[in-house]
Amino acid sequence: MSRVSYLTKRGSVYYARIDVPQDLVAILNESTRKRSLKTKDAAEAKRRLWPVITDWQREFDDVRARRALVAADREHAVWDHYTSILERDEVERANLPGDAEIERIKADLLQKAERGEISGIDPLSILDATLELQVAQKAGDVSAAARNLKLAELRKHLAKGEMALIAHEVDAFLHAHRIFVDRGTPDWISLARHMMRAEIEALQRSLERDKGDYGGQPRDSLVKPPTLERRPRTETAEAGEGIMEVLEVFRNENPRNVSNSRIEESVRDIKIFIETVGPGFPVAKITKKHVREWKGLLVKYPVRATEVAAFRGMNIQQIVAANEDLKRIVLSDRTVNRYLSSLSAFCSWAEVNGYIASNPCTGMALPKERGSKTLPFTGEQLNALFSSPWFAGAQSDTEWHKIAKPGNVMIRDHRFWVPLIMLFSGARPGEIGQLAVTDVRLDHGHWIMHITTEGEAHEEGKSVKTAGSMRVVPLHPEILRLGFLSYHTERSAAGDKRLFPGAKRNDRGQMMADVSREFGKYLNRIGLKKGRGLSLYSFRHGAADALRRAGYLDEQFGFLLGHTKASMTGRYGVMPQGMLEQRVELVNAIAYPGLKLDHLVPKVSK
Repeated sequence: MSRVSYLTKRGSVYYARIDVPQDLVAILNESTRKRSLKTKDAAEAKRRLWPVITDWQREFDDVRARRALVAADREHAVWDHYTSILERDEVERANLPGDAEIERIKADLLQKAERGEISGIDPLSILDATLELQVAQKAGDVSAAARNLKLAELRKHLAKGEMALIAHEVDAFLHAHRIFVDRGTPDWISLARHMMRAEIEALQRSLERDKGDYGGQPRDSLVKPPTLERRPRTETAEAGEGIMEVLEVFRNENPRNVSNSRIEESVRDIKIFIETVGPGFPVAKITKKHVREWKGLLVKYPVRATEVAAFRGMNIQQIVAANEDLKRIVLSDRTVNRYLSSLSAFCSWAEVNGYIASNPCTGMALPKERGSKTLPFTGEQLNALFSSPWFAGAQSDTEWHKIAKPGNVMIRDHRFWVPLIMLFSGARPGEIGQLAVTDVRLDHGHWIMHITTEGEAHEEGKSVKTAGSMRVVPLHPEILRLGFLSYHTERSAAGDKRLFPGAKRNDRGQMMADVSREFGKYLNRIGLKKGRGLSLYSFRHGAADALRRAGYLDEQFGFLLGHTKASMTGRYGVMPQGMLEQRVELVNAIAYPGLKLDHLVPKVSK
């Protein structure tokens, strides 16, 4: 589940960039946001990046929350409308002309008549004079009649479900409080009806005031002072206690001292959880309910969703909803448990460091996998695979979509050797793909590969899953028979530092990720795979099964697969001859009955 990078560069200056979620584009009137980080230094840019992204994401969360009404909105809208009408009524009454004002108007008219400004010959002047007096004398009656009329109309509209008389008031309230609810939606209609009832109550109070009764109270149970805080949307943590801030501390501390790629993978997993609670959510408030709801989304989450155009700009909830129609393959239970494990490691650390009372992820892992386990290849499948174009000759070594067609192009780079070395060693693809030329050498008469983080074989550095993954693994005789030493000599003669210069890391730092992805597609093309089960890691599982067939227990060969504690031997690759001989015996025990690879052995020219 790759995530889009938020860091971009324009010229020499770094910028923060984020895609506005699709559901908010129309509201915010923008599809992307950019902000200069005002630095040319990459490390400083990364430090400045997350506060900016966090602020944006908080805003998105707030805006998204404001697309629906909550109970507090209705309570405040009703009471605000009720009291504002009564306040306007009080102002209007205060401005009505009293007896003194009417007497003053009469006196003014008499003076005008005495001055000859009002004459019987000019009807308009007489009319103006009498209208001014009549308006003053009847202002109260006119106002009461208008209120009576509106009260009657409101009751009719409420009964019929018409909203014309209240629509402008509803929109004004929504606009004033930045609530993004469209006209005609159930939320808008519900609010309109609530506010109509508030206005009916207010008009009834105003009619009571016409009789001098100012003690009236609302009879409609809906119209009452609010009991809830205005818009209690999302909880916001104190400085340093928000989940995104604490996650950065966790990343920098790396409490389990795992590889950079693994800690970054964990951080990406946890950020997917953060999508459900918001970046400013207090770590201390994470509960099992939050984890349970997230797990419920993960089991419905489509594989590689962020690479699908139809899901672009959506959050996890929206992607899951959209996939109900698209029906793309969803995450395996194993992958879901990996995400839960990442969050659990973070929460466990947070508990130790006093951010949270207890780990809410405890016991939340899925109890079993739904048939999604990686399976080893059968002998028949291995023979079919190694006789296919990828290994036996293709039409092209550059266009992956054509590689399934037979041809004369022999692919003899990392795509050829890594799967075979996995099959006869059980090593991980990333461990093999990052090997330096000097990591393969002769030791005590045996060719070995040293899986380590030492050296500078890759421009971004080497990594292993855990410190215990650094180890010495002898090369299987079958690998040597297939011409691997000739390949090694070619790379050395070419001056390459890396044994497999074509093997690349993706933007998440994962070595061989492109080959792993394309390998699964290739298995589908040649008819070896339907659904889950087989993958590049099937070679690693096949090696483990081969050792079991040879009579070894898992605890006897686990160190060969990188399942052990860190050791100085693993780090420096120096071991006594007797220990190496034991490993040679283990590796040589890896065998596959019926496997035929003679057609892959290089022909020796006479």
